Amino acid sequence: MTATPTVERLRSAGLRPTRQRVLLAELLFGKGDRHVSAEMLHGEVLDVGEQVSLATVYNTLHQFTDAGLLRELAIDGSKAYFDTNVSNHNHFFIEDRGELIDIHGENIRVDGLPQPPEGMRISHIDVVVRLVPDKKK
Repeated sequence: MTATPTVERLRSAGLRPTRQRVLLAELLFGKGDRHVSAEMLHGEVLDVGEQVSLATVYNTLHQFTDAGLLRELAIDGSKAYFDTNVSNHNHFFIEDRGELIDIHGENIRVDGLPQPPEGMRISHIDVVVRLVPDKKK
């Protein structure tokens, strides 16, 4: 039996391809680059007629993040989104819709960064530009 690309992707990341991981990976990565919360992904699981607990969805998203398959974005401390695009990029966050949009090809400059502690270096900086509707239009 030939392994599917999803199974190979999980194995390459060092994850055992359980039924639930394969299902969640296919839902996550089958639609291109996207941003999801655990609740959104859990809703997609239910929409396709599968049964996976919300706790399992959370755990799997964190396993995928630890394996480098996803990037976690904390918004407002209480809401986490997971990004299938793990490259170094920044985001717009549309507050009233709870929607994240990738910022492509923009050079964002951050001046006045603090010196990291001895023996440490800055690996990357996450910038989230928060947006609200322009009431003038």
